[in-house]
Amino acid sequence: MQTLELEYINWDPIQKFNLWKGFIIHIYSLMFVVSFSLGWYIMKYIYQKDDIHQKYLDPLFICTFFGTLIGARFGQVIFYDFSYFSDHCIEAFLPIRKNDHSFLLGFIKGYEFIGYRGLSSHGATIGIILSSLFYSKTILKKKSFIWLCDRLSLPVSISAVFIRIGNFFNSEIVGKPCNEKLPWAVKFVQMDTEYGEIVPRHPAQIYESIGYLIIFLLLWYLYRIGKKNDNGFLSGIFFIFLWSIRFLLEFMKEPQGEEFINFLSINTGQWLSIPFIIFGFLLLNLSRIKKYFFSL
Repeated sequence: MQTLELEYINWDPIQKFNLWKGFIIHIYSLMFVVSFSLGWYIMKYIYQKDDIHQKYLDPLFICTFFGTLIGARFGQVIFYDFSYFSDHCIEAFLPIRKNDHSFLLGFIKGYEFIGYRGLSSHGATIGIILSSLFYSKTILKKKSFIWLCDRLSLPVSISAVFIRIGNFFNSEIVGKPCNEKLPWAVKFVQMDTEYGEIVPRHPAQIYESIGYLIIFLLLWYLYRIGKKNDNGFLSGIFFIFLWSIRFLLEFMKEPQGEEFINFLSINTGQWLSIPFIIFGFLLLNLSRIKKYFFSL
């Protein structure tokens, strides 16, 4: 009797939709829309539960949106593709790419709309931290920066799930080659040749998505039961777990663009993750740190 053996998945998805005269929406961009929309509703629930007026919600959305986008883009430019973007400055700021055979919006020759595909999660995190600090100091003055970090860790963690799904549709941030007999191995038909040969690989994006989903569910549970929601506990858990997952899964990924740092067999993404993990431990022990310094 023959047994059914599952082999790798041929992944050749639709990446974009043509809407009108060259105006295109990419699934990766759609995942950003889903992320921010879901994040808005999560923070709306949190503000209602914590008795914060809804007038503070839209400014938070604006600050977080621009902090994420600007931080993520500049992180990608600085950490991963500086040599390319130094010669293509306009592409560092706008979601376009030079293409002599294309017409942007149907009439601007020489460029095509590709969406913001090159985005750095480390840069996005820095951008969110800075924009949250600005928001807490200038708009929501009655609550601390740490209070805000604890709550933002929930929508950010679930947003990371959808962003990695977007990467999966783009066939980017791919995993290293694996045994083609692995049932969930993926052959990324559309992946960039800079990653190497088109062979069955680990779906590293999906691994990360699952990890981030587990983090979100844990944080949501801790928040709902009121587990230390005001002293850095939730954000500490967020930084430690999320960036530890990122650090470990980097061993299963192909290099991303130019490696800004590659030392002791640890790549750029891993070195950039270490400060965030340390920051998480500091947040987790914030109450002890405060107690120690105020007792001096």
